[in-house]
Amino acid sequence: MKYPIQKWKRFRRRRKRKRNGDKHTKKQIPRTVIPSFFTLMNLFCGFLAIISIAEGRLFFGAWLIVFAGLFDALDGFMARLSNATSQFGIELDSISDVVSFGVAPGFLLYAFGLAEMPFVGIILSALPPLCGAVRLARYNVDVHENFDDDKGRDDFFKGLPIPGQAIMIAAFYLTFYNQIEIFEGLEYGLNTVLVPLIILLSFLMVSTIPFDKIPSFDKESIKKHKMKLSLFIFYGLLILLFQEVGLMIVFSAFVGKGILLGGYFFWKEAFGDEEFSD
Repeated sequence: MKYPIQKWKRFRRRRKRKRNGDKHTKKQIPRTVIPSFFTLMNLFCGFLAIISIAEGRLFFGAWLIVFAGLFDALDGFMARLSNATSQFGIELDSISDVVSFGVAPGFLLYAFGLAEMPFVGIILSALPPLCGAVRLARYNVDVHENFDDDKGRDDFFKGLPIPGQAIMIAAFYLTFYNQIEIFEGLEYGLNTVLVPLIILLSFLMVSTIPFDKIPSFDKESIKKHKMKLSLFIFYGLLILLFQEVGLMIVFSAFVGKGILLGGYFFWKEAFGDEEFSD
């Protein structure tokens, strides 16, 4: 039993520690909490997308994949803004991305058209999560080792980012889900276009082709990447104005620009330093 005098002494000691600014009395919220919240919202959207697709609500599931992409962009932005990038955040982000941008779009593809090809359809719809997992593992290793194999390319991703391929798949569904008849004249119908699209996007993820990174919004990055930042703002306006079609146009342009940039770098490395002699 504590007597009043003992309680009074404890109260005075706590008050004195608080007045002196004792660190033990001030527990700060870790800076990683905010970006991790957005990462978990990304994962939650991916989980809801899988449930929606399983219940036959493919339209809703496709939009949830797009919203997962939005939360993924926000978690990276908040991590840079609060200087809260951490190994924990990188690993949590990768786990979330495998679900939201690997499993969910793969399941969407299977439900949309690949179920017509029982065994081959399963293999093809597994490519986004399988290649996406390889892409993320390579990215994590590169970040961990601070790997930079090509000077001047640190403004680019090595390989198509997994959210990019997932939103491209979602955009394809949202654009054409109610216009399937336009594929009827093709030999294998919808799958004539869908299969090459899946193979191309999966290959681009595991390739080393450079794709644009979204620039940071600090003064130095804005000065350095005015054109790139303007392009991404233009992309955002297109999506807001045209929605599903805007998504399809923007991500087709993003993928196409990456392929052209990859061709340029290949040509430069193969023939740029070639010395001609008489």
